[in-house]
Amino acid sequence: MSKIVRKSMDDYKPSSREIRRMAALAARPDSEIDLSDIPELGGDAWKHPRPNPFYRPVKKQLTVRLDADVIAWLRKQGKGYQTRLNGLLRAAMLREAAPKRRRAG
Repeated sequence: MSKIVRKSMDDYKPSSREIRRMAALAARPDSEIDLSDIPELGGDAWKHPRPNPFYRPVKKQLTVRLDADVIAWLRKQGKGYQTRLNGLLRAAMLREAAPKRRRAG
C-alpha cells in the first residue's frame, strides 16, 4: 500500500546558501538582465490577452433543484445537458462580472 504525501510551498524552507543567492540576484540592477532569448514585451503585448488553453476549472458535485420544464429543455438538446447548464451559468456570471459600458449621450 502506498501513502500519499502532499507538499506545498509553505513546507519549503530555503537553506542559508539559497537565501544568500536569492538576495544577490535581487540586488542586481535590471540592466544586467540578459533578455536576448526572452525579449521584453511591448505595450501592445497585453492588448488582446488569451486565457490559458490548458486551464480547467475545478468541478464540484452538488444537488440543485430545477424546474422540470427546464431540465426537459436541456435534455431535449441531446447529451451533455449538465455541461450546457454549466455554460449557461458561466455566461451569466461573466456577463454580470463584466464592467458596464456607458452609453454615449
